[in-house]
Amino acid sequence: MFGIGTKDLGIDLGTANTLVFVKGKGIVLREPSVVAINTETKKIVAVGNDAKNMIGRTPGNIVAMRPMRDGVIADYETTATMMKYFIKHAGKAKGTFGGKPYVMVCVPSGITAVEQRAVLDATREAGARDAYPIEEPFAAAIGADLPVWEPTGSMVVDIGGGTTEVAVISLGGIVTSNSIRIAGDNFDEAIVNYIRKTYNLLIGERTAEAIKVEIGSAGGVEANEKMEIRGRDLLTGLPKTIEITAEEISGALRDTVYAIIDAVKNTLENTPPELAADIMDRGIVLAGGGALLRNLDKVISDETKMPVLIADEPLDCVAIGTGKALDHINMFKNRA
Repeated sequence: MFGIGTKDLGIDLGTANTLVFVKGKGIVLREPSVVAINTETKKIVAVGNDAKNMIGRTPGNIVAMRPMRDGVIADYETTATMMKYFIKHAGKAKGTFGGKPYVMVCVPSGITAVEQRAVLDATREAGARDAYPIEEPFAAAIGADLPVWEPTGSMVVDIGGGTTEVAVISLGGIVTSNSIRIAGDNFDEAIVNYIRKTYNLLIGERTAEAIKVEIGSAGGVEANEKMEIRGRDLLTGLPKTIEITAEEISGALRDTVYAIIDAVKNTLENTPPELAADIMDRGIVLAGGGALLRNLDKVISDETKMPVLIADEPLDCVAIGTGKALDHINMFKNRA
């Protein structure tokens, strides 16, 4: 159909990470959505893991940046170049493509028509024969093995790097949804701000992410865990080491956690009663990297009085779902 050896692709083009799913092979590439650019020559120096390792550690003429912000393209040309790199590397990973692949690409459910067109155009420019959009929460639901094609309600909360997508799905479509631009990056930002205000200490986003992963929690911290962190003292300008507790970080994350809970509640309020009853039985499914924040499932469950489960592979859910959706590609052609 597409030239010998061509494999269709599913791409989870995220604010934090990009995953590429090759039909028949599974996920073949998982790299940070980061590009390092030489500001003098405008040339791209590194993409993915190599570029992420440069964040906060580059000379003046090299800038490590994320071309995606809040789940949408902030820098079009850089995004297209980054996708070209990822598609090319996915081809190398599992044998070259015999022709241009069809690509299913993920978009936030709250995206505008203009933003969606930019994502699809960037994908075509990167070497796709054609590109089709799939809403992130729908892809997450497919990846979490929820019965999306049946007349029963499934609720998924996909917490990515730039957006949190909440959706109720039934009969192959989204019945009601809520997309907020508050997610994993905001957890990191809240930690950076808290440490700056409380300790006059400036830390980088990589340190903030390490704190979130190691001692971050949405609430209910049992043991008083501690962690040593290093940063720059804003008063003296010199490096300094301090000790912080899990309880402090839980408090710093509280506002962001409750913004996500509000989005879940708003979606539930707009859900038809029959589907709400299904969700009560089946529970709310959490996906995306943000789902890994400790005790988040418990806090959402306490606030909504509903069972909350974490998907089996929360980080890969969207990419797996995007890949599986390739089997139903005709259903998505009219959405492009």
